[in-house]
Amino acid sequence: YQSELHLIFRCSCAGDLELDCHPFPHCIIRNFLDSETFVENLQTELLGLNFNEKSNDLYKFKQSDDLKKRKEPHITGLRAALFGRFRSWLGEVLGVELEPTVDISCARYEYTDVLLCHDDELEGRRVAFILYLVPPWQISDGGTLDLYSIDSNFQPQSIVKSLIPSLNTLVLFEVSPVSFHQVSEVLTEDKCRLSLSGWFHGPSLERPPRHIEAPVSRSPHLPRDETVLLEWVNPVYLDISYQEQIQEEFEDSSEIQLKDFLKEEKFREVSEALRVAQIQWTKKGPPNKRCYDVASLDTLPQCVGECWELLRSESFFLLLSNFTGLQLHYLCPADDEDEDKEEDEDVPESGEPSTPVCCGELRRWSHGGYTLLHDAEAAQAEYALDLVLPFSSAEWQSEFGGYTCYVANEEDEEVSDTE
Repeated sequence: YQSELHLIFRCSCAGDLELDCHPFPHCIIRNFLDSETFVENLQTELLGLNFNEKSNDLYKFKQSDDLKKRKEPHITGLRAALFGRFRSWLGEVLGVELEPTVDISCARYEYTDVLLCHDDELEGRRVAFILYLVPPWQISDGGTLDLYSIDSNFQPQSIVKSLIPSLNTLVLFEVSPVSFHQVSEVLTEDKCRLSLSGWFHGPSLERPPRHIEAPVSRSPHLPRDETVLLEWVNPVYLDISYQEQIQEEFEDSSEIQLKDFLKEEKFREVSEALRVAQIQWTKKGPPNKRCYDVASLDTLPQCVGECWELLRSESFFLLLSNFTGLQLHYLCPADDEDEDKEEDEDVPESGEPSTPVCCGELRRWSHGGYTLLHDAEAAQAEYALDLVLPFSSAEWQSEFGGYTCYVANEEDEEVSDTE
């Protein structure tokens, strides 16, 4: 495999090596492998592997098992070259002693597959690598490796460089607290984005203190009586006996979907108003946690503002209490379990029960929008009622996406999802 390694060292003279420190240190080596036949045979061996579907909130693609023990000749040859002399050379260039740990697998990205913004940081990872084994690829095919700039809090800000996959091109980058990147959604339906990827292990770079986002402002309910419910809510949901049925179902499953919740004319009025140009929308990030548009509440049309007040009204808090059995209003009676729980908890010095509060946003979702689970959310988890009132088209299909997933704390699997 000396011929391959010699080619790498010749790349700087041939113009096939590109070094860049913006937005973080990375290197692109084109024509990495010297033999086209070797590349073709490597592709054939990789495509013959078993691939496992990998899918969660962060990514969707197919991945092979670990390749460190595969016996196929071309996989074995490349692995020996990468984690042998090339690793030693890379360590000398970086001035870092890289460990002999072999960490390599194969990934297949096909139509709609994606890997959202993340930094690759795990204990021991020092340099990431990707070797592309793709057919002729254009930016319109998607699947680019996008690199993010950071803000003053070391959080990802915006994409400043996109690398288009190219056959026999090796990309290296330093794994650090600011190495935020993503694989954009694959848009082509007839190409496979095949790559080998992994990490060279060594001493991790020092991480700055983790940024803590400012808490979302909360407010108590607005003083509005039941008149607002009569004006906006489908009368079937104001029937006490039906509310009792809803509460039973909610207590069994901890979730419920209430179809046609608003009166038809009110729903139509708000839906049409949300399409007007006067609403000011702002992209909300950072992209390693979320990406969607949020409305400035000062620019809402009148009927949308009134709907927003409905959701924050005292009478709506009481209605939600009746739907769920949760104490979101002082008039809602506590059940025996709640009373036992209150006896074990500290009572506020005032002796008065705590006042329920709410927070929320008017969000606009489009292709590429998402929210991600992250460690800070789990650490700051608290009891709350999550309410979503969608104004999407009646023709919305499940394949369009846009669903909400709920995952139990300290669990990997989704416990539910809603369209």
